[in-house]
Amino acid sequence: MARIHLVSDGPEILRRRRLVPPGRLVEVWQDLYVPGDFWIGETSKGLLDGAETPLPARLTVEERYVPIYYGPRICDDASLPREESLRSRVLSAHGIGVAWITLDQLGQRAAYESAAPTDPIFFLRAPGGAAAHVWRLFQSRSEAEAYMAEYYGKDPEAREWAQALPADSHKELLKRHAIHD
Repeated sequence: MARIHLVSDGPEILRRRRLVPPGRLVEVWQDLYVPGDFWIGETSKGLLDGAETPLPARLTVEERYVPIYYGPRICDDASLPREESLRSRVLSAHGIGVAWITLDQLGQRAAYESAAPTDPIFFLRAPGGAAAHVWRLFQSRSEAEAYMAEYYGKDPEAREWAQALPADSHKELLKRHAIHD
């Protein structure tokens, strides 16, 4: 089972990042609300750990507790970001889940300009990917249910996805599903 880790040693992350072999990508997301905290997926943490003592994680969340909804219109698959990076990004913004909203209900590319890093709508793609993907993160189940009903309309799978989110809020997600190291 893959995991996302919360690490609080920025200088050590930076030091170890310099030791990662060229061509290997380390994706680390700074927590948008807690200075000095960083969210890291299993692959990136493994690269940072290298042959050294593993970076201590304050807590760990299994990836399955940060669901992703792709919907029926998914496209440009080669440009999709790694799921662990996407989930780390969601946790960094204190989200509980994320939906792919690159195309609107009419199949047109969504136009959006993010106002701030804490904006619930953001762009993320695979490194070197040709197409940027638009994502909508949710900080509460009720927010997800309302948005999915409006954005995905008649898609019962979207409503079911929102209703099945594993927590009502980020705080509850961490309380119920985080492993404290």
